[in-house]
Amino acid sequence: MRPATILAAAPIAAALACAQTEAPKLLNPFADPFVQATAGRACPTPLGPAYTEAELRVQAHSRIERGTTCWLAGQCAEPNAYRYDAMNAVDAAAALRRDPTLAGTAIWVTAQRRFIYLEGCVGDAAQAARAETLVQGVQDVERVIPALALPGEKPPYAVAGEASRPR
Repeated sequence: MRPATILAAAPIAAALACAQTEAPKLLNPFADPFVQATAGRACPTPLGPAYTEAELRVQAHSRIERGTTCWLAGQCAEPNAYRYDAMNAVDAAAALRRDPTLAGTAIWVTAQRRFIYLEGCVGDAAQAARAETLVQGVQDVERVIPALALPGEKPPYAVAGEASRPR
């Protein structure tokens, strides 16, 4: 190979190498609410509702179907369960902030189709149970899915800034 050809090919090879090792861009085009409710202890920040473009395509169809199911079944006043998300996230975070027994926790709330995901760190199992009970009491919450780490445990959720999600 001639030196000029090698020099011309080097930037292309470098760009291809970067494209192959670059992490996929994560997006939240569904605008799923993600808020930190409490911040009373050090805790890895959850990744939150972030999707690759491939995951978005998979999610789009199922979200349409799941979103309307509760209305068709007569379980929701709104025609789409995702319409409850913004208010449910606000109400769930407020319920967690109001409880003094959760002052030593770091909990994030994600709302999706009347489900609330709790991610973060608590001091003990009683705090985890209390957080779940409080959020389950929010008016339009159908289900609470806790992923809360106890002291010394690895977070049971994807962490912001990590190379990949746990599967």
